[in-house]
Amino acid sequence: MSDESVRTELLAPGQAQALAGLLDVPTPDPTEGLPLTWHWIYLLEHPASADLGPDGHAVVGIPAPPEAGRRRMWAGGSIRSLAPLRPGREATRTTRVHSLQDKHGRTGRLTFLGVEHTIEQDGRVAVQERHDIVYRDAATTTAPTAEEPAAQQPENVPPGPDERELRITPPLLFRYSALTYNAHRIHYDRDYARDVEGYPGLVTHGPLQALLMAEAARAAGLVRPVGADDAPPVRFDYRLVSPLFDHQGLVAGARTETDDPARGHGSVVTWARDRSGRRTATGVIGPDPGDGV
Repeated sequence: MSDESVRTELLAPGQAQALAGLLDVPTPDPTEGLPLTWHWIYLLEHPASADLGPDGHAVVGIPAPPEAGRRRMWAGGSIRSLAPLRPGREATRTTRVHSLQDKHGRTGRLTFLGVEHTIEQDGRVAVQERHDIVYRDAATTTAPTAEEPAAQQPENVPPGPDERELRITPPLLFRYSALTYNAHRIHYDRDYARDVEGYPGLVTHGPLQALLMAEAARAAGLVRPVGADDAPPVRFDYRLVSPLFDHQGLVAGARTETDDPARGHGSVVTWARDRSGRRTATGVIGPDPGDGV
């Protein structure tokens, strides 16, 4: 595995317009910079088809699986938004392995990989972040049948006043995969997700859940645009706590947490859940403490 990779490109405004269309929101004002998490559609690696494994992920580069046949999951991460990242200009992303650790859990052997990205534009660091990725051994249990999700019929919990719902469909998951150049088959190949990895449906991307949490905070006016006058740097820590599948829906919310001594006055608590109310991701957006990711 290479220790570091560097990629420079022009941030095409059309990418932000495409993501806005996917989310059914107005295209952000480019003078204010990209909203929190929107940089994930830029500066992507484009591996050759010959370098993809059976699951659709690249087997070379950063990140690459520590061993053949391991299953990949996005576990969470941390984003420091330090300066505006504006479409229509060049930017450079430097990627390196931050940490690598093996552990044993109740489901077997797990490998935790931390990947660090730094994005610079106009001579300054705009975004610094860490992705937490987990690799597990291949599933050995019998895959659920396609009828099981429908038979469960969980209680429906409508979105609250501080929540918004994104209708999850196979086309939406496919389009988000395309925007992020993510070929992981669990997001669009239902047969593979069920028969090979043992999931009861298509997996809703972890980054899509984090994106919707940040969007819930932005829609509520709880997060100022990075390019706004006197907008301070912010940090977004998020964690994926449970798998989410397409038939379960996606609801995200955000509210101001005034009593969080660890993150300061006015920190924003965010969450993602399914239609039944089961939380699948959590996060906190607050002032950047300046201690890295």
